[in-house]
Amino acid sequence: MGRSIHHPVGLIHNSPSKTFNGYTLFSNNGGNHATMIDNHGRVVHRWDCDAGIVYAYLLPNGNLLARTKPPENVDIVKGLGGSSASIIELNWESEIVWEYKDSMLHHDYARLPNGNTAVLLFEALSEDMSQKVNGGHPREDDPKTMLGDLVREVTREGETVNEWKIYKELDLDEDVICPLEHRREWTHANCLNLMPSGDFLVSFRNTSTVGIISRETGEFLWKWGPGDVFHQHHPTVLENGNILIFDNGSHSQGMDRSRVIEVNPITNEIEWEYTETPALAFYSFHISSAERLANGNTLICEGAFGRIFEVTKNGNVVWEYINPFYSPDLRSGDPTNMVFRAHRYSPEDPALVGRDLNPDIYSNINRLYAGL
Repeated sequence: MGRSIHHPVGLIHNSPSKTFNGYTLFSNNGGNHATMIDNHGRVVHRWDCDAGIVYAYLLPNGNLLARTKPPENVDIVKGLGGSSASIIELNWESEIVWEYKDSMLHHDYARLPNGNTAVLLFEALSEDMSQKVNGGHPREDDPKTMLGDLVREVTREGETVNEWKIYKELDLDEDVICPLEHRREWTHANCLNLMPSGDFLVSFRNTSTVGIISRETGEFLWKWGPGDVFHQHHPTVLENGNILIFDNGSHSQGMDRSRVIEVNPITNEIEWEYTETPALAFYSFHISSAERLANGNTLICEGAFGRIFEVTKNGNVVWEYINPFYSPDLRSGDPTNMVFRAHRYSPEDPALVGRDLNPDIYSNINRLYAGL
């Protein structure tokens, strides 16, 4: 749906007795800042980086692990969503303390328990393999070689210690590109999370598939999605073993609308769902996220419109915020408040203990957008 330019921004709604108390982290999909706000919508901290902070999350030590803007003058990835030049780690003062550069980086990354970092990268497929991939909408200017996805584990020194070439484990008959999508990429992985076992939880937008990949063998332990979700994002594992997913609903078989679902990976049954009425009132064509909070509520990022909100198990909205900050869109250059993902952190989170989270430091911003 469209949003009026006169729609209120900043904090829209807050029910303190029903929300999960904490701090919400987000960044513009194309901006140079990561912003943390309290439940009153007040900015309490900001990180800045000239290379861009397109997406970021906090590490237990309080540092920010972030993805930068796309590389310049790299034709093979030019214009592709999620493309980034590097993964950076910033300390509380926005100083870069670690960086990994590769022009094929995209979308997501995960700091591993051993201190290494797993990153998602594109990799060019052979012409023969590219021709065998099914689906998509062919165009005269399609490249002869498509891009596949791989996961790479790198050390603090940037050394590659392992790689998992996801495309080698795909099935040409099952993993078919949506007929409305281009053929520059096969799967377009948009998420890399860790299972308790250490295996990888991934999401493929172009084939509407969520999967668990064995870290030991690289094989799929679970694959699900086509016909049930459409161009989904951000699967995360819950304490009960279920998988929480933001189902974008784009290019669906019916009305385009988004929802958040909880699926049981053993039975493949959807056990919880959040939608809005009318259904098309909640819709983000791309990006977006959902995460289960400690109080049982769910934090949802309707990314296309910069809307971040918290819902109860019964679907009641108890907190709502519209990103008031704009930056040039990475592809069109138009001003946008799009948010790739958002995360909520408890005041007791190790990353925040002892940190100065004083909203008065950002009083000039807060007097415009915060709900006081």
